[in-house]
Amino acid sequence: MSSCLITDEYIEHQEYSVHEIIKYKNGIKIECEDFIAEEVPVALIYNGISHVVMMATPSHLESFAIGFSLSERIINNIKEIKNIDIKSNKEGIEVYIELQNRPFMMLKEQRRQLVGRTGCGLCGIEHLKQAMKPVTQVPDTQRMPLSIINQSLKFLYQHQELANRTGCTHAAVWLNEQGELAAIYEDVGRHVALDKLIGARAKYPRLTNGAILITSRASYEIIQKATSVGVEILFAVSAPTALAINLAEESGLTLIGFCREGRATIYTHKHRIIN
Repeated sequence: MSSCLITDEYIEHQEYSVHEIIKYKNGIKIECEDFIAEEVPVALIYNGISHVVMMATPSHLESFAIGFSLSERIINNIKEIKNIDIKSNKEGIEVYIELQNRPFMMLKEQRRQLVGRTGCGLCGIEHLKQAMKPVTQVPDTQRMPLSIINQSLKFLYQHQELANRTGCTHAAVWLNEQGELAAIYEDVGRHVALDKLIGARAKYPRLTNGAILITSRASYEIIQKATSVGVEILFAVSAPTALAINLAEESGLTLIGFCREGRATIYTHKHRIIN
C-alpha cells in the first residue's frame, strides 16, 4: 500500500528536536532523550501584505501556502499563484506568496487580520459573518467501500512518522479509490495538516479521485475547507460537531466519523459508501 505514497516533497525545516528529559514509569526514574515536535509562527504574506500568522510545524510550507489559499478561497486554482518564497528569521518563518492581479485585488477587498493558534482556525476574525462562508456544493462522482477503513487505519498509523516520534501531531491523508494512502501530511494543528494536504492535491494530479482521512475530530472549519476544494468524502477518526454535520449535509459531502477498527458512523450522504 505504501508504494503509492508521495515522498518527494522537500522538508524545509526540522520538524522535531531532541531534548534531555526525566520520566517516571511505574515509579522508576529514567533519564533519556525525547523527540519534541516543533511549533513556530508561520506568516503568510500576499504580494507584500501580511494576511495571517498560524502556529504550525515548519515543514511542507509551500503545500500549506497553496492549500490555505485554496481552502480560504483566496484563489480558485493553483495557477493564480505566480511564486512562493520561504524565509526564516529569529521570530519565525515568512512565506511570501505572489498572486496574480485578480485574486490579489479581491483579497484586498476582503482583507482581515487573523492570528491563528493551534487547533483554532477562527481566532482573530472580526465579524461573525467572516466565519460562515457561503456553502460550496461538491460534485457526486466518488464511491468507496466501507471496508477500506480497517486497512487504511493500519497503514496510517505506520506512516505517521512525526506522531510516532513525538505523540502530538495530527495527520491529514488522501486515500485513493482503492483505499490506499496516496499522501500524508502531519502538523501540530489539524487545520494546517489539512491545508498541507489540500495544497499537495493541487500540485499532484494523481491526488484527484478518492477521499480525505483525518486523525482529529471533524469541526465546521474542517468541512468548510474540504468542500471548498470539491472533496466529496471525509473520514474522521473522532467525532464531528453538529455544525459540521449541518454543513456537510448542505454541501453534499459524505461525512463519516468515529472511524476505528471495525466501526464507523456515517452522518451524511451515505449513498457514496458501498457496503
